[in-house]
Amino acid sequence: MKWKNLERSSNTRDRRGQGAKVAGGVGGLGIIGVLLMMFLGNLGGGGGGTGTGDLGGLSDLLNGGQAPAQQAPPPQNDEDFQFFSAVLGTTETVWGDIFANSGLTYEPATLVLFSGSTPSGCGGATSAIGPHYCPNDRTIYLDTDFFDELRSRFGAQGGDFAEAYVLAHEVAHHVQNELGTMEEVQRLEQQNPGDANDLSVRTELQADCYAGVWAFSIYQREDVLEPGDIEEALDAAAAVGDDRIQQAATGRVNPESFTHGSAAQRVEWFNRGFESGSPARCDTFSTNP
Repeated sequence: MKWKNLERSSNTRDRRGQGAKVAGGVGGLGIIGVLLMMFLGNLGGGGGGTGTGDLGGLSDLLNGGQAPAQQAPPPQNDEDFQFFSAVLGTTETVWGDIFANSGLTYEPATLVLFSGSTPSGCGGATSAIGPHYCPNDRTIYLDTDFFDELRSRFGAQGGDFAEAYVLAHEVAHHVQNELGTMEEVQRLEQQNPGDANDLSVRTELQADCYAGVWAFSIYQREDVLEPGDIEEALDAAAAVGDDRIQQAATGRVNPESFTHGSAAQRVEWFNRGFESGSPARCDTFSTNP
């Protein structure tokens, strides 16, 4: 991925090295951590849910967050900070244009890079949760050590565009929040709690599709993508499929407990967004994903 000449977002915050005790909580939409914790029983049972606001029986875990620690000035020469600021900047351009074309205004998310743990509006972000979006403070939390785990534990090939895909997926959850999708999913879950896992899968697959739309947009408008980049994203999407994660964690797969979608589903929906470039093709709620 040719990212070094891209405009940086001003919405990236660096809290690495500022690890702090956080209130117990796993709110927000995490790409791996919440799924693993739920599947292994560490949340004491309960439904899957999307992990947004009060969804999925997690409302008791979304309270008690502390004020953010004082932030040090961004390390201007730190490559991780620069990379994720550049990727975030592309998402702001892409979604800003898409929203504007529909007569809407896109309000960007904030990205927090952290190590270990950090306070958040969803009760605290930890490295165990993985990258996730917290709708309460409209912020994405990302521990960059996650990508080492993605390679070593889940067999992803890695690469810079795989990392960009993960961020684009979390930005997609912010897009869902902006469009009211999360609120509607919460309403549906409250009406039919038994549908929580299915609604969570549909929410996650739509985020994968939106990430594909983002990839299509930067492919169209800028000389950013390099040979193999899309394959890196597809590989990362497959690596965080529920079946792959469950197999790696426990040696067995339980489709009824899926909350993010299988590897094949995640690849399919990313491809759908990338091949069409249209968010309208990402309606996972009116079709069988």
